Amino acid sequence: MRTTHTTRTLAMTTAAVLLARTSVAADGARTIDTTATRRIVVSIPDRKLALIENDQIVAVYPVAVGADVSPSPVGTFTIVNRVSKPTYYKPGKVVGPGASNPIGTRWIGLSVKGFGIHATDNPGSIGHAKSHGCIRLRNRDVEHLFERVRPGDVVELYDESTDDIAWLFDEQ
Repeated sequence: MRTTHTTRTLAMTTAAVLLARTSVAADGARTIDTTATRRIVVSIPDRKLALIENDQIVAVYPVAVGADVSPSPVGTFTIVNRVSKPTYYKPGKVVGPGASNPIGTRWIGLSVKGFGIHATDNPGSIGHAKSHGCIRLRNRDVEHLFERVRPGDVVELYDESTDDIAWLFDEQ
């Protein structure tokens, strides 16, 4: 049975609400500079994500972005939560943490309802427009990103590759 865009959006919104109620993951033994100014820049057409700290590029990752029927949102958002080993929810289906979880090992929730940055159980989707609007990374990449970002950090999603952001990805 084919789901509609509205059903998928409702499912993603439900998942985000339930994930937001989950406690934020502990930092563990690693410490991070809480005084650093961090932002994430995503170029949807380039299918890349840059992590920037104090105006320095820390890392660039290949990503999957929203498909034409379920595009990624465009604009400036903030991180609202971080969930390690998330549970995936959609109407009629719940997938606990593990290898078959469609959102992988980490969820970084955004201030736009139903959308986030997360891992995937389908690493072959990275580099393509295959998601329901979220930004997908390989599990190891999102785990690295997850350790560096915090709620309140800025996330910018661009649907055009402008000169202002192209330099982030040119030599990466």
